[in-house]
Amino acid sequence: MHGIVSDEPLNQAMIPSTLLRAPHTTAVFKRAQNGLFAGKTKQYGNNVPHSKQKTRRSWLPNVQSKRLYSEILGTTMKTKVTTRALKTIDKYGGIDGYLLNAKISSLGNAGLRMREQLLDAKEAALQQQAAPSSS
Repeated sequence: MHGIVSDEPLNQAMIPSTLLRAPHTTAVFKRAQNGLFAGKTKQYGNNVPHSKQKTRRSWLPNVQSKRLYSEILGTTMKTKVTTRALKTIDKYGGIDGYLLNAKISSLGNAGLRMREQLLDAKEAALQQQAAPSSS
């Protein structure tokens, strides 16, 4: 019955795979679309000298270019990543764990593309294991 809330856990097999993969996200910080920024954005504030004459300034996230090894793909992925995202990647045990388990809203466009690659590779590996060998 539709419209009734159930106490049963959510069955992910019933949800279309397109919803589980990459919902549409809007990035506030355009540069964050091209890497793993873990939600970090440009920040704004004031320079305040001794004369108290405030002038506007901005702070950019600490972005590094890194090659991260993916165990699922068996290759390295070159990407721009913030130091905050690097700490989170270590927490999840590697780039694969981070892309598959982190909040989708913090991945950005590049992270969602990498996540798609990982999910496709995992599905292909599962299909190879499930298919009977013809020898």
